[in-house]
Amino acid sequence: MTLAIVASEWANFLLRWTHVIAGIAWIGSSFYFVHLDLSLRKHDGLAQGVGGEAWQVHGGGFYNMVKYIVAPPHLPKELTWFKWEAYATWLSGFALFISLYYTNAELYLIDRTVLDISPMTAIAISLGGLIAGWVVYDLLCKSPLGRNDLLLGIVGFVLLVAVSYGYTKVFSGRGAYVQIGAMIGTIMVASVAMTIIPNQRKIVVDLLAGRTPDPALGAAGKQRSVHNNYLTLPVVFLMISNHYPLAFASRWNWVIIGLVVVIGVTVRHFYNSRHAHKPTPWWTWGVAAAAFIAIVVLSSPATFTGKSASAAPARQVAFADVQEIVISRCSMCHAAEPVWDGVGVPPKGVMLETPAQIREHASAIYVQAAMTHAMPPGGNVTEISDEDRAVLAAWYESGAKTQ
Repeated sequence: MTLAIVASEWANFLLRWTHVIAGIAWIGSSFYFVHLDLSLRKHDGLAQGVGGEAWQVHGGGFYNMVKYIVAPPHLPKELTWFKWEAYATWLSGFALFISLYYTNAELYLIDRTVLDISPMTAIAISLGGLIAGWVVYDLLCKSPLGRNDLLLGIVGFVLLVAVSYGYTKVFSGRGAYVQIGAMIGTIMVASVAMTIIPNQRKIVVDLLAGRTPDPALGAAGKQRSVHNNYLTLPVVFLMISNHYPLAFASRWNWVIIGLVVVIGVTVRHFYNSRHAHKPTPWWTWGVAAAAFIAIVVLSSPATFTGKSASAAPARQVAFADVQEIVISRCSMCHAAEPVWDGVGVPPKGVMLETPAQIREHASAIYVQAAMTHAMPPGGNVTEISDEDRAVLAAWYESGAKTQ
């Protein structure tokens, strides 16, 4: 059994490592090529069909970059395709999703105080959402709406916020956030696999056959690429959101998702405008700052469901009472040898078995269990009461003493 746990943990670590490395490669190449495309300049003397060029310096070398509006007159012998970064990111991410959220759906995906559903139902809803998200997005881009980028973006934003609200009524806050992140990530990767790369292949086939490629193929690919660029920052936040209960456990969690999207899009718009040498849109930082302030306000203690942390008992709290609550409600997972089925090692390495360990993690206990009610997971699987949460809050606010 111990060997199985060790193997499982290292497999999980390998998936995370692969996911992070692939994500860095994908995000880096996406940011670079959008920057390159925006920084290209057209001038006299360029070859026929070239839309612009840019000179760059890096690592002691100079690079002369040119872009053909549709395709070069002749296809070079060697052509690098940027696709595996995206595919590896999604495959490793989906494997993690299965490993963490599908395998442990009762703990991390389902909240029975939100909706009492079975793990298989939750998984089916999740998978259906990933597929439906891509289908709807693809249809919108191919519809007449797709010819107006601003209007398409507004409609897409409204739909995303609506879907976010819907998922918070189906899954736990933690599960809803990761589900939305996975849905957007799926849309982004599907754009690469179903539009960008196929269109490029069609262009290559036309070149080899001596035909002039259709400019619409490149335009469609560029549109999806720009969408991916603007969605990257919100996706990164959503995929690490399980570390931020102030966001996912708030009753306004769906609004916070929308504000995170606003922040990500405005920040990318600032840099994209700068790279294109357009007037610097300094207003974007004001919008991003205002959205962040709104997130802070919406994640204040009063916005969380149930009694707030201020509803602490008037009597002096004894540490013995705190220890009893933690041991009985938390340590079945947060122990050297967890007894909760499906949990092989203490989550995040946090153990809550001794007074010293409880004192060490006092602030996390306060945020996770007393303030936000993010723990215990699964919609309070260990049935900690509001009174117990109030005891934990009072203990922390009085100095988190163990004597």
